[in-house]
This record gives sequence, structure tokens and C-alpha cells, in this order.
Amino acid sequence: MIFSRRRARRMLFVACMLACVSPASAAKTAPVETAEISARPISQFHIGHDETRFGPFEFVGGLEMTSPARDFGAMSALRFLKPGSDFIGVADTGFWFFGTITRDADRRPSGMKNFRMQQMVDASGRTNDRKWEVDAEGLAVKDGVATVGFERDQRVVQFKIDPDNMKAPFKRLDYLVPARELRQNRGFETVTHANPFGQHAGSLVVVSERSLDKAGNVYAAVIEGPHKGVFTVKRNGDFDITDGAFLPDGDLLLLERSFSIARGVKMRLRRIYGESVEKGAVADGPVLMEADMGYQIDNMEGLDVWTRDDGALMVSLISDDNHSILQRNLYLEFILRQD
Repeated sequence: MIFSRRRARRMLFVACMLACVSPASAAKTAPVETAEISARPISQFHIGHDETRFGPFEFVGGLEMTSPARDFGAMSALRFLKPGSDFIGVADTGFWFFGTITRDADRRPSGMKNFRMQQMVDASGRTNDRKWEVDAEGLAVKDGVATVGFERDQRVVQFKIDPDNMKAPFKRLDYLVPARELRQNRGFETVTHANPFGQHAGSLVVVSERSLDKAGNVYAAVIEGPHKGVFTVKRNGDFDITDGAFLPDGDLLLLERSFSIARGVKMRLRRIYGESVEKGAVADGPVLMEADMGYQIDNMEGLDVWTRDDGALMVSLISDDNHSILQRNLYLEFILRQD
């Protein structure tokens, strides 16, 4: 009887140890971290100047954000779940973030509330702190699904959106571009859905940051639908592509960035003609706006296009501070005028 009890206790101990490392235990989601955000409103885009019109863009306002939360920052993509209000985003440190933009009486952004972050988990349900495996850069949202593009360990994967409990990815997509053509830190920064009424009927489109073909053009692809296939985007100058979203007219709006030690960082917005986003084509289009360090910019990485309740076509931008004390977390908002 004594032997049986000892054996039972030993078996119980072993079972508990196995449970601690079992897939069921590992599959638990990461905790959600709330963060208090201090936001300083930005009223001038061109520093020291009061003009609001910059080409077809009219500056509405912006925010410079800080937080005592350790993981806050490194925000590389943002998409609205409710136009101009509730949002989802990814940080290139392997985190989800969620929150809400608050506004003043004139619809200008005034702050950020309900901000929270959650570490991503992989297909086995485990968190990962290795930068090369969690470098999330691009994000698209549709029908409750978030599609995320990762650099370094190149992949495009899908997750069910649950702001209170983001779980492991449920699907990995074929991004069509040969893996050997993707540069380690120059992969898919743009993940977006095409215009639902255009030639690609809302299919996913991915554009790399600076993975170039032999002609020096940027690799991209339509990865769904009957017209899926690889295309390229004409590289214009020394700018790299950091995000993009389709406009209601079917054109693709790209956010681009340039950096050098001598002149600092620059930002650019470029319209890519929708009809040139096609298998085998070289997509191209005009620069709509360019800004340097004389403007309220930083390392601008994320972009979204949405429609305000008064019908205005809005463009939102967000920066990645790389968790550096020399950089800032910025949110900027523009009206894209069609006149």
C-alpha cells in the first residue's frame, strides 16, 4: 500500500511536469498589456509655417506620442477597424497593438485611448523574442482577418482578429515572389487589399520594401484571385517602400522613405496607377508629396486610407521610433483632395 502511494505521487509529479511543457500549455495566448499614452497635438506639418495644403494633401493634425510602457513603440503598420477611431497595428518587435483615436470638435486627432499591446504567438502558440523571426512590417484587414507580412523570416500569414485575445496564425499564404529574390531586411512592408470593384476584386497585394529585380524594380505580387501573379514597382530615386493602401478609384497609394546620415530622413507619398498593378507589369505613377526634416516627420512606416463621416478621403500615417530616444512616435492625418 505504501509503495502504491509513492508510485501514485511520482506519477502525479511526472504528469504535472509534462503538462507544463505540453502543447496545450504552450498554446496559451500572451497577456494583454495596457499602456497609458501621452499625446501632444501637432498643429503644423511644415515646422514654423501655417500652410495646410501640400500638393493634393491637406494637413488635418497629428500626435506625438510617448508612454512609460516598455514595449510601446516600433509601430510599423496601422489599419482602422472603425474609420478614424478604433485601430489595429503591428510592431516590428513582434507585438499587436490596439487603441482608439480621440478627436476634438473640429475632427482633429486629440489623443489616443484604450491602448494595449499583446505579444504575437507562433503556430505552436509560443511567444518569440528573436527579432529575425518576429519582424512584422505589413498589415491588411478584411472580414475579421488580419494578414501580416514578416521580413527576415519571410512569410505572409493570417490571424483572426480578437482585440482582447489574439491567437496563433491559422493560415500561411503563398506570396508568389521567389524566396531567393527577397532581401533579408527588405521584404513585404506593404500588405493590402485591392479595390473591391477593380480588376482584382479585393484580392491581397504585397509589395516589398527594396527587393529588386535585375532591372532595379521592386518585387510585388497579387497573391489571390484569377489574375494573381508577380509584378514590379518602378523604383523612383533612393526611396524605399514602407506601406501602401488602395484608393477608392483603384490606384495604389504608397508611402516611401529615404534616409542618409548627411540629410536625415525623408518621406514621400506616390500614386501608382491601378491599371499597372497587373501580372508581369512594371507599375508606376507620380509623386504626390515629399517632406524632409523641416516637416513633422520621422521614420514613417505605416499608412491607411479611410473615409470620414463627412465623405472626406483621409490618409493616416504612423512612424516607427525603433525604440530610440532620438526618434519619435508620430501619428499624422491628411485629407486627400480630389480637386
